[in-house]
Amino acid sequence: MNSSFFEYIQQIELMAFFSGYPLVYAVILSIAGNRQIKNNIISRAALFMPVAYALVGTLYLGLQLKNLYPDYSFENIKNTIQLPILVTWGLLSVFFWLPAFFKKRSLSLIHSLVIFLLLIRYLLVQLSADAAGKEILRNAMKIYTISILINLGAIILVILFLALFTQSNKHLER
Repeated sequence: MNSSFFEYIQQIELMAFFSGYPLVYAVILSIAGNRQIKNNIISRAALFMPVAYALVGTLYLGLQLKNLYPDYSFENIKNTIQLPILVTWGLLSVFFWLPAFFKKRSLSLIHSLVIFLLLIRYLLVQLSADAAGKEILRNAMKIYTISILINLGAIILVILFLALFTQSNKHLER
């Protein structure tokens, strides 16, 4: 491995948070696009996919703040963050809380594809490097599975809040 250990850890963190989003995005949109189940909570939740992505980005921001604790000085940030461009790219996901970004669902997919391609590159480089490819593939798939679960959890939370909000609005109208 050419990178340092801390660069590797930051790559793993990024892949664990963001690489599973494209698959979750595709599945939710395919379910929401099914004409037989239109006008259900999942079809409305598909509109809120960027919110789920912003929630995952906020969790990633929390992890970065935890890693920097207790010294949030510029010098410590510079010394701690080994992949500043990729970490900044991951932190940009919190902008999907803003309505200007929230309304453009495809931007969240494009944003996450950068990290997904990082996972693909990681797999290709590691598999061609040595004979330990099966173990590396197994670890990468564990990371990808964790990412899918994190993103599914985020969209489930969004669906729950959407359902609660819809129910409370119906209750207030009565």
